[in-house]
Amino acid sequence: MTPDLLLSAAVAGAIVVLTPGPAVLALVGIGASQGRRAGAGFIFGHLAGDLLWAVLALVALVGAHSFAPWFFQALAVGCGLYLGWLGTRALLARRMATGEIDVEVRRPLARGFVFGITNPKSYPVTLAIFTALLADNLAALTPANAPALLAACFAGFVVADAILIWIIGLGPLRRLYSRHGLWIVRGTGAMFLGFAATTLWEALGPYLPSPT
Repeated sequence: MTPDLLLSAAVAGAIVVLTPGPAVLALVGIGASQGRRAGAGFIFGHLAGDLLWAVLALVALVGAHSFAPWFFQALAVGCGLYLGWLGTRALLARRMATGEIDVEVRRPLARGFVFGITNPKSYPVTLAIFTALLADNLAALTPANAPALLAACFAGFVVADAILIWIIGLGPLRRLYSRHGLWIVRGTGAMFLGFAATTLWEALGPYLPSPT
């Protein structure tokens, strides 16, 4: 395996993490409201999901195994329902008497873990990015090389996570959140509901009766 291939895998991992989506929105909200430590907990928990989707994308890319369509459809339904719950909770957020918004994440690590393995953006984006950067080296994508490739992807994840953790602790972002936090939370909730509706429609649309 060449260094260029490992570098491509690391770059692919970094791009997957930095691509805007539900996880980045959630991280910005947690980090801006609760600080870098809480944001770091969320993003480190999310690493489990990043690795899971990277494994599935690599398996699909080499064609070593064909997943049944119902697997991803069932997973998409679960992802959509979870995002819908988060979105509804955020959309209905209120300020408490203390001035804090009532959607504080008490266990960021656990939230990040669940979010990571139920993020509907992760698999299609991961597969698309891996295909774009690794498809020219399919011959090298073998089970024997899988640990090194995943290690390179993990390195890319960690570098990208460090960048995001640095960003969410910046003063301008925190000041913006302190002034407009409630509307940012509600706006994020509305976007989550949009992600949820799209995910559920794509998963269940083929099974719904067509209008006559």
